[in-house]
Amino acid sequence: MAVLPILHHPDPRLRIKARPVVDFGESLQRLIDDMFETMYDAPGVGLAATQVGVDLRVAVMDAGGDGQPDPQVLINPVIVEASDKQEMDEGCLSVPEVGDKVQRYNKLKLQALDRHGKLYEVEVEGLRAQAIQHEIDHLDGKLYIDYLSSLKRERILKKLRKLAARDAA
Repeated sequence: MAVLPILHHPDPRLRIKARPVVDFGESLQRLIDDMFETMYDAPGVGLAATQVGVDLRVAVMDAGGDGQPDPQVLINPVIVEASDKQEMDEGCLSVPEVGDKVQRYNKLKLQALDRHGKLYEVEVEGLRAQAIQHEIDHLDGKLYIDYLSSLKRERILKKLRKLAARDAA
């Protein structure tokens, strides 16, 4: 397994809409393993393939609570039901060191394929629901900052430019 470089905003590859997965072979299995390694190393709750420069509809997440690992693979995920919209704190590995509040559904039903191509359906709420929406947004070329007002978004982008300048120095 390998830790992959995570793309940071404003990298244009973060805006690409990912292609559906059709091949569940060895390269996909390696990508999934590398994505888990990268997510845990970051550390993060979820990671979409687009965040590591791969335009496939693959995301991994581990939103397990109480220190118990709960790794999940979401391939070609589709939200089939959603309810109970709430404002939630959100951050992103591709928009590092900043965060803000975003409107997300607190409950949802998801259909996706597992790493071997088997269809599954799950009902989730709270952090898991939020993480799924966040990762699906990545697969659709969206970032959480797209949901913010222009004023809040510009404040975050200004902070990101300062951080980038600091890191370059």
